[in-house]
Amino acid sequence: MGFALTAIASVVVGLGIGVLSGLLGIGGGTMMVPAFKLGYLMPPIVCTGTSLFVIILTSISGAATHLKKRTCLPKIGVAAGIGGACMSPVGVWLASLSPDWAIMVAAAAVILYSAVTMFRKALQAPKPAKAAADAGNAVAGGGACKAAAAPSAATASELPKVGPRELGIGFAIGLGAGIMSGYVGVGGGFIMVPLFMSLLKTPMKLTSGTSLIAVLILAIPGVITQASMGNVDWLAGIAIAIGTVPGALVGSRLVERVPERTLRYLFSAILCVAAVMLVVDQL
Repeated sequence: MGFALTAIASVVVGLGIGVLSGLLGIGGGTMMVPAFKLGYLMPPIVCTGTSLFVIILTSISGAATHLKKRTCLPKIGVAAGIGGACMSPVGVWLASLSPDWAIMVAAAAVILYSAVTMFRKALQAPKPAKAAADAGNAVAGGGACKAAAAPSAATASELPKVGPRELGIGFAIGLGAGIMSGYVGVGGGFIMVPLFMSLLKTPMKLTSGTSLIAVLILAIPGVITQASMGNVDWLAGIAIAIGTVPGALVGSRLVERVPERTLRYLFSAILCVAAVMLVVDQL
């Protein structure tokens, strides 16, 4: 009976993590590491290995939906993923040499920094009500409506330019995300999403899918390295993945329906909760 309840709870938790993963463009590790540490009482190094394993399965479903709906920049995602794949085994190696408290403190610090960065960007984003009012004023302008609406339509339809410079920046972002992914056991989306927006000026609705593509690629070498060290709890990982995979599909379909400002606030709040949970548990 206890095993059945644990399995059901794992699926429910995984479903919630999956929805947020697909919606926010993160692999879910920022929530899975605390869940494995607090719910399963795993050692930190096993939390990181198991989290990376689930991240791969979650990212596949979420990234596939974003590709189908064209809510991502595949070239940037692949460039960042290759950079991360080069460095994620290095992060795993560093984690194997570190004490447990160092892994948890590093996770909390990086997650909290990303939360603050995202919250500041959310404050700067235009409010939905203001955007709607501007649109209404344009319509009320009669003959001027077409002139005002044309730039808005062009901006919405244009994708950010992706050239050698952008690919190089994406690759560099992936390098840093890969180290943290392997060390802390997260997909690296909490690093890549803010950097994609600040350095590449990528809209949030395209950043989520782009991040998931990169997360999928960079997590693979890290999982292989962790598995070779015996740091993956396959049973717990599969139980969580049963919920995260369909959840990621749902989340990725919700991206177009949730205002960008709301997405940023939600992302920031989730990261703050994860950071606090890790600190409290370590204390």
